[in-house]
Amino acid sequence: MVVDDPKELLFLCALQNAVKHGGVPQAGAVIGMVMGAHPELRSRAKEVSGLAKEAIADVAALSPDERIAMLKTRAPEMYASLSEKHEHKKVLPDLEKSEKGVVMRFAPNPSGPLHIGHARAAALNDAYVKQYGGRYILRIEDTDPKRVDPEAYEMVREDISWLGLGITETVTQSDRFSLYYDLCMQLIERGGAYVCTCDNEHFRELKQAKTACPCRDLPVATNLERWQKMLDHEFKEGEASVRIRTDLDNPDPAMRDFPAFRILDAPPHPKVKAHVYPLMNFSVVADDHLLGVTHVIRGKDHIANTRRQKYIYDHFGWQVPVYRHYGRMGIEGVVLSTSQMRLGINEGTYTGWDDIRLGTLRALARRGICPEAVKNAMLAIGIGDTDISFSWDNLYAENRKIVDPVANRYFFVPDPITVTIEGAAPHTAHAMLHPGDTARGTRTLEFDGSVLLPKSEISPGTSMVRLKDLFNVKIVWDGNIPSFSYGGDSLAEARAVKAPIIQWLPAQAAVPCTLLTQEGEMKGVCEPLVGAELDRVVQFERIGFARIDSVDASGIRAYFTHK
Repeated sequence: MVVDDPKELLFLCALQNAVKHGGVPQAGAVIGMVMGAHPELRSRAKEVSGLAKEAIADVAALSPDERIAMLKTRAPEMYASLSEKHEHKKVLPDLEKSEKGVVMRFAPNPSGPLHIGHARAAALNDAYVKQYGGRYILRIEDTDPKRVDPEAYEMVREDISWLGLGITETVTQSDRFSLYYDLCMQLIERGGAYVCTCDNEHFRELKQAKTACPCRDLPVATNLERWQKMLDHEFKEGEASVRIRTDLDNPDPAMRDFPAFRILDAPPHPKVKAHVYPLMNFSVVADDHLLGVTHVIRGKDHIANTRRQKYIYDHFGWQVPVYRHYGRMGIEGVVLSTSQMRLGINEGTYTGWDDIRLGTLRALARRGICPEAVKNAMLAIGIGDTDISFSWDNLYAENRKIVDPVANRYFFVPDPITVTIEGAAPHTAHAMLHPGDTARGTRTLEFDGSVLLPKSEISPGTSMVRLKDLFNVKIVWDGNIPSFSYGGDSLAEARAVKAPIIQWLPAQAAVPCTLLTQEGEMKGVCEPLVGAELDRVVQFERIGFARIDSVDASGIRAYFTHK
């Protein structure tokens, strides 16, 4: 690398960034790398900024393989340092029988949008498909009409798109009923299932006593006739069901002859006209086999279902997938129950599925949480079978890594008071848009006698504050009434008396701003430049990160992301 050629330096740093993270690097990140390693270039910030755009464009034109090959050739030491870091990166445990690639599936129910609890299985499956290669199936499991919200089909797809999963194909179970019916008939013919017309309570008593019901030993032909009667609506809801033949001596009563199909007449399914519905354990096995699923990763609350499903695999003589069951993940601080969320929305307690008090992925997105942060937090949790509590702090730490390098800095003054500062001449403050990226430049704030300050920062006993990027302000109290005067420009003097350094805004140049948090609204004002950051995350200095949600004549609305 030749320091006298900043464009080459910028190109190599952009190249390294692209190889490490994928995609196209941000200009700020690349310039920060160069400026940090070569401070002598800071005086040429404007030139460097222009050259960075050219270098990034050159990198963007290369394929991933070309980027790696070029970095190895032109900067082997940079590639070596990158590889060394990658060696220490935590990876997921190996999956057995994955030598030829994997076929994984993510199988949500369309009862509502996806929430943070869904993200674990979604991210883990996605990571394994990327690690081993193969197919990643999105399977919409909608065989229970009582748990189907017609609007959720599209919401789930939108959430999957936001999360950035590498889905290769999508199937919807309600489109596959004829397949399930055919397989059920085959299973009856094999003697692996039978049609039971016993009263549910009577069957439960027999099961607890490890005793076969009268229907269990009926001839195959009789069971096939009963099965056709189910399909022909000759049985009503509750009068007949299909049961899987298992071991009546199994010590777990839940394993004994469990149901596979039932009759439901209400509510109607929004996508299919049906009288007979497959239950989860049957449709899951059918689709895992028909779609070629090789590995199933799910919570250990499904261990009993795994045991049930193996009976079906054995009856058909099918290959059983590799199962991995992870521990429960307790999530506190947000509402996750779909029924509770829907009730709250209908009653007006929540503004919608993206209300930031909810745990939906769209609520996280509205707050400014990045999908990569969600996936990284879930991969850090992994697939261990120990029960854990989800850490919001860990998610925020992952998100901070992503947004901190790119979020511009601005002042937001909550609950502002107008203060006139005696003895202060007009000043112009030049505050950096980003402290780690001088190439982004500064924002200009003009002081002309009066400022807006956070009310909470001005309390009896406070004798001095420093207005960030401006000057010191002395405060003299007459009882509870303060007066303010110019206190000099010395930052060292402010630090010596431990004066708080606070945000401020010119009284004549501030925009109304509402910051919405999970605890409630915070009214205040912010810099006019914030209006150009619509749908982006910024950092309100001393407050935290926030996503700018709307900008109109009435002001700006932002959602608090995290500190």
